[in-house]
Amino acid sequence: MKKYILNEENKKNILNDLLKRSTSNYPEFERTVASICDDIKERKDEALFEYTLKFDKFALTKDNIRVTDAEIDEAYNSLDPSFIEIMKESFENIKSFHQKQLRQSFFDTTEDGTFLGQRIMPIETVGVYVPGGKAAYPSSTLMNIVPALVAGCKRIVMTTPCNAEGKVNATTLAAAKICGINEIYKIGGAQAIASLAYGTQSVPKVSKIVGPGNIFVALAKRYVYGHVSIDSIAGPSEILVLADETANPKFVAADMLSQSEHDEMASGILITTSEKLAADVEVEINKYMENAPRKEILEKSLSNFGFILIAKNIREAVDAVNDIASEHLEILTKNPLETMGMVKNAGAIFLGEYSSEPLGDYFAGPNHVLPTNGTAKFFSPLSVDDFIKKSSVICYSKEALEKSHTKIEEFAKKEGLYAHANSIAVRFE
Repeated sequence: MKKYILNEENKKNILNDLLKRSTSNYPEFERTVASICDDIKERKDEALFEYTLKFDKFALTKDNIRVTDAEIDEAYNSLDPSFIEIMKESFENIKSFHQKQLRQSFFDTTEDGTFLGQRIMPIETVGVYVPGGKAAYPSSTLMNIVPALVAGCKRIVMTTPCNAEGKVNATTLAAAKICGINEIYKIGGAQAIASLAYGTQSVPKVSKIVGPGNIFVALAKRYVYGHVSIDSIAGPSEILVLADETANPKFVAADMLSQSEHDEMASGILITTSEKLAADVEVEINKYMENAPRKEILEKSLSNFGFILIAKNIREAVDAVNDIASEHLEILTKNPLETMGMVKNAGAIFLGEYSSEPLGDYFAGPNHVLPTNGTAKFFSPLSVDDFIKKSSVICYSKEALEKSHTKIEEFAKKEGLYAHANSIAVRFE
């Protein structure tokens, strides 16, 4: 882990280091992903079955590609009932939060006969990608499906890779069952994204694809964007802790490590106004590392993307927070609410020492699908808004149009679009 006195040069170097994790830096994988996607588009099921056998070692067919209700029930019943209850409570918390995001259509009328509005409708068919294998996260199943349910999407299709025996992760299937989803296909990787984007004989084409995945999944989502909508291109996980001298160093260290253990590309950053806290946090991290369960991953992520930055004052610290625009921001200061008022860019903000990041990952209710790699400057967490579409509604009476038709005609002619002008004028000849 690197420790610096915060200044413009160090901040710039850190931002450059973090941006190295962008999906744009893997041109050798881009070619592979493009080839897979194009092959799926052309040969459909035939190509999909070949890639599944190659990458997942399972002989997929049109008869076994979809997870059966019996398989879902078997997975659900195999889990400890107490864990099922925890997932159900998490589901309810997530649903309750996202229901508050629902928006209504609106329409305005005037006496002379104008009728203007915006019609909000759910996207009809959505594809949810859920990772499998070592990175099987039932929490991501809940987080990606629930806002689509709340939005009212009619058809939610889930894909997740299977193992060599054709089995899908049990917790993933149980989470899907809790959400009421049973259209699940045993496919993963770039081939799953391409199948959802273009459609095959066995997999329906969807209108939007959401969900996290490895570099091949991320690049595939970027490649098919335009044929379908996507949520975002997710990067490696990251946490930034903003703390002053009042913070508990053991809590700060634990929270930084909670994200750094995800993978070698994950980032954990502390920005503090206290040199003592910075030193104490280093000590706590070293203590934990002695017997860390995921020590090898932690060592690599902390070495490459772990930083402790010491700022002169809280204003300088917050400026750095806004420039980094982290996926997760924890504020552990004397007055977290006051400090938050200065923050402009963050995916999710956690206030106070009892609001550690895993609370948002699993249970509180706000979505844990968040913008990464500085994109919190212009992207937002996954929400109900990601699963709706809006149509403008325009209706004028003859009386209403008559008041404005010459102005519209003049505007069109100024742009050299005379047929546009005529389309209005012909109604008043």
